[in-house]
Amino acid sequence: MYKIMYKIDLKDKKILYQLDINSRQSLTQIGKKVGLPKNVVLYRIKKLEKEGIIKNFHTVINAHKLGYTILRFYFKYQYITPRIKEEIIDYFIKSNYTTIVHTIEGRYDLAIYIFIENITEFYSFWQKTLSLYRDYFTEQVLSFYIEEDLYDFASVFFEKKTKRKVKKVFGGKKPVKVDNIDKKIIRIIGPNARISANEIAKEIGISAVTVSNRIKRLKEKGIIQWFKTNIDFAKLGYRWYKVDIVLRNHKKIKQIINYISENPKFVCLDKTIGYVDLELEFLFKNINELHQTMEDLSKKFPDTIRNYNFVYVVETHKYRYLPSN
Repeated sequence: MYKIMYKIDLKDKKILYQLDINSRQSLTQIGKKVGLPKNVVLYRIKKLEKEGIIKNFHTVINAHKLGYTILRFYFKYQYITPRIKEEIIDYFIKSNYTTIVHTIEGRYDLAIYIFIENITEFYSFWQKTLSLYRDYFTEQVLSFYIEEDLYDFASVFFEKKTKRKVKKVFGGKKPVKVDNIDKKIIRIIGPNARISANEIAKEIGISAVTVSNRIKRLKEKGIIQWFKTNIDFAKLGYRWYKVDIVLRNHKKIKQIINYISENPKFVCLDKTIGYVDLELEFLFKNINELHQTMEDLSKKFPDTIRNYNFVYVVETHKYRYLPSN
């Protein structure tokens, strides 16, 4: 899908960076860090939103801590028509189980993320899914999503090698009990990280002080993990690539991760069970950068990588922060 590329200046990049490491910061806090008065910060943020560079501000919620198991499916189509493709995508969009639905290109055509509490109940849904659409999938690949290491975008925004913050999201040993008020706060703040405590309080019918205290406790429990910004990097000239690697020598995996983490375009390490050995995510300007990175990796670690493939997101049809059931 073609998107217009926008040029932004250094101040805009600094604002985007601050919003991504903590999108719940006040305009005054951001202004002090980027060297602008808060009214100018607000103007620039509104402009970035209008241009579609900022899509929304969201809260990273640890679904594992709430008792969910995260599944990811990749599908490769066969015998597909535009009508059938639209029907399949619409089916997954409407499902209460799905949180993310992407049309992708590369090794596979469709990616869906599913949050489940009861595997037996989900089995019935999946049998229905296969009875409807199995003939249109030449491949279906399932993996269990365990954890992500997310890197900040400092080196991408400022195009220089710099020490970046890394945050682990998802994961956790045991689920944490939350009450109905906590659940309401999570569902409100999930798709709107900058919503005020006063606004949340008014919607739920409790005091703003109670809201602030509960958000603080949800952070301490590891349920609320990060207040981020959803940035449309395609409008800044980047494409988000995911590279999936099968290793010939698995003993080298930590060395590879340590090495690739120095790459300024590397933004995420996905930790999964049941797919490939190593899942790396990058922000590249073009596919040549991807191939150059993999060639460099192969030279650095000869006889270690068996093969690799990649995908990139063409269109996001659904993006929720928790399932709707």
